[in-house]
Amino acid sequence: MTLLRKAMIEAMQVRGFSVRTHSSYLSAVTDLARHYHRPPDKLTNEQLQAYFLYLATDRALSGSSCRLYLNAICFFYLQVLQWPEFRVQLQVPKKAQRIPELLTRNEVTRIILACTNGKHRMLLTTCYGCGLRVSEVVALKVRHIDGERHLLRVEQGKGAKDRHVLISQTLLNSLRRYWQRYRPTVYLFPGKEPDTPLTITSAQKAFQKAKALAGIEKIGGIHSLRHAYATHQLEAGMPVHQLQRLLGHQDIHSTLRYVHWVPDYREQGKAADLIVDLEVTHERRQ
Repeated sequence: MTLLRKAMIEAMQVRGFSVRTHSSYLSAVTDLARHYHRPPDKLTNEQLQAYFLYLATDRALSGSSCRLYLNAICFFYLQVLQWPEFRVQLQVPKKAQRIPELLTRNEVTRIILACTNGKHRMLLTTCYGCGLRVSEVVALKVRHIDGERHLLRVEQGKGAKDRHVLISQTLLNSLRRYWQRYRPTVYLFPGKEPDTPLTITSAQKAFQKAKALAGIEKIGGIHSLRHAYATHQLEAGMPVHQLQRLLGHQDIHSTLRYVHWVPDYREQGKAADLIVDLEVTHERRQ
């Protein structure tokens, strides 16, 4: 490991960056060095300017991908190399504003019921029923469920923050039956070993397989369940600030985009139980 790479890892660790951010930032700076076949601390402002032009034109990266490179490289020069400022003028494509192909409640139910693996089915149900990110749902532990208060503890979610999420009675009942059947000890959704979590890749594959079996052709991965949770709660009248807390958004604007996807939104001050009794329904279908 080079000294610069070590210094960058330490700078990210001090700031509590997630594992995914570590990987993305290191990859971006490594790509920069490989492009010029020189250490990044030996590059000039002109070379950096040219590199971002190359990303946007020759490689035709999206605006979001260019911004990821921008954030990573800015972090490297400002926080690792301690440059007093980053003067490169960057022209990156505007971030496209698109409304995703939102799943209806019926489509979510079809996807979950199409999942033949009981553990994966409960994972998808929990992901939707609590509006979790995939990284959050695979990291859940048995002790994170507070059945008495109907709360689910999410530890160190995005931004290294803890939060509590409401669990509906229907979802809690399903989780209890799941525990009685599979008896997880540490992680709620364990991997090959009981003390290791299911991988993010496994969760994503489980969703894609179930979606295909359900005949749903809308574009989107497992994060579609989080989008569905947010829009369905707003359709039921959940206040935006309550949804912000449940989703773990630091910026209210991240939550407000869902309001734009629900044209007839009317705040009613309540949370909806989005989960039908899927475990019982699945057993009856069998």
